[in-house]
Amino acid sequence: MRPGSSTERVLRVALDAAAAAGARTLLLGAADLDLPMYAPQSAYRSRAARRLVDELGRADGVIIASPGYHGAPSGLIKNALDYAEDLRDADAPYLDGRAVGCIACASGWQAAATTLTALRAVAHALRGWPTPLGVTINSATGAFATDGALTDGTERDRLELVGRQVVEFARQRALAFNGM
Repeated sequence: MRPGSSTERVLRVALDAAAAAGARTLLLGAADLDLPMYAPQSAYRSRAARRLVDELGRADGVIIASPGYHGAPSGLIKNALDYAEDLRDADAPYLDGRAVGCIACASGWQAAATTLTALRAVAHALRGWPTPLGVTINSATGAFATDGALTDGTERDRLELVGRQVVEFARQRALAFNGM
């Protein structure tokens, strides 16, 4: 929930690369995802929850970044992803046919790796297509300078590649289905 958290900073790097590749991007940060617990039995949805579901339904691709807490995505991110259930009856249900870039940022490699694995599993369960590259960032290794910038160019390159892969997949899918 920290503004400018390490997770939000790495997500911004990937989104900037997607924008440079021609995508229109939108960052929904922690404040945007501070939603009531998902309750499938309730028809009530907060304005923020409706916005999230609407944006997911419109998206050709999604990049999900989560901090790793105890080896899993944060409750905030998991709860936000649960709202994708509201797309079950859409023309493209859940994240069907969408590229999904996954990024995990944690204080340790094990937590980052297991969080990334969980994000990719959730993307599959939501019928999304995880990009070939998923990124783990170990914030305990001095990944960020005091100004918040990434200290390792290789990490930046990987984050940018995820952003480009989401855009490339969305374009290829649009060509395949619009060209049929």
